[in-house]
Amino acid sequence: MNAIPQADALMRDDATPVRSARWTVAEVEALYQLPLMDLIYRAQQVHRENFDANEIQRSTLLSVKTGGCSEDCGYCSQAARYNTETEREALLPLDEVIAAAQVAKDKGASRFCMGAAWRGPKDKDLAQVGAMIRAVKGLGLQTCVTLGMLKDGQANELKEAGLDYYNHNLDTDASFYGQVITTHKHADRIDTLGQVRAAGIKVCSGGIIGMGESRRNRAALIVQLANLDPPPESVPINNLVPIPGTPLANVAPIDNFEFVRTIAAARITMPTSFVRLSAGRQAMAEELQALCFLAGANSIFYGDKLLTTGNPEADRDEALFEKLGLRPI
Repeated sequence: MNAIPQADALMRDDATPVRSARWTVAEVEALYQLPLMDLIYRAQQVHRENFDANEIQRSTLLSVKTGGCSEDCGYCSQAARYNTETEREALLPLDEVIAAAQVAKDKGASRFCMGAAWRGPKDKDLAQVGAMIRAVKGLGLQTCVTLGMLKDGQANELKEAGLDYYNHNLDTDASFYGQVITTHKHADRIDTLGQVRAAGIKVCSGGIIGMGESRRNRAALIVQLANLDPPPESVPINNLVPIPGTPLANVAPIDNFEFVRTIAAARITMPTSFVRLSAGRQAMAEELQALCFLAGANSIFYGDKLLTTGNPEADRDEALFEKLGLRPI
């Protein structure tokens, strides 16, 4: 088995690395370079030390405000400046959100995530989102929102409404970020995550793989997530869904095994986090999804649609889980 550089690690008697506080890019690159079977074996060991390997957490994502975003994220159909099929819509009424959450719960979801296409929420919008959070929690579901960048005090308001998780993906490595997004900085995302943590809300943060980044960029993204203090409780790993009309519409797809390696690297570096197999799952064969679960993914988005892209239908997921012997958390 290839050795991992031990600059930031101690050694046990059996020569297995014991982590110190922080990962380095060189260490995570070394994980990527392991033979795939060795990498998956190591990831599965870490996974079993921290989770039941046959359980999957299921979340459902609803777009509560679609389109018209002022940002220029190169992958996103909701950016107002791009000519996509996504149309601008107003914030959904509360009763529609409650009905969707009830359907999600009935289908087996344990967490309900609400996304709004904003650079950041206005105070009047935040009050409406707060009402959604309270209502969804009243159904017995965990709550998560993704609303963009937060201003001072807004995270505290969300906490008062009972929010469990705030999603704000780092998207990609800081050094590659400007090639994907120019209307805000990578540091702005880190700042929002800091506000979320300070308010006592759990963090959901991951990235998008396959945007033209290098393996070193992917390793650096994993390092930036793993070295947050503490790491995110949920780590969505998205496989880019190229959307016509966006700058990344024609990016070549990433190799499937490279995607699996990224899942494994996330599991090894963030042992106690839920690693979520997120966007792009609709195009994945059952065998690839199973390999991702073997590599340490233990959470999915569950339902017919993500924010604006398709997602495997619940019945297809149930059939796959039955084949694999996977149970819901």
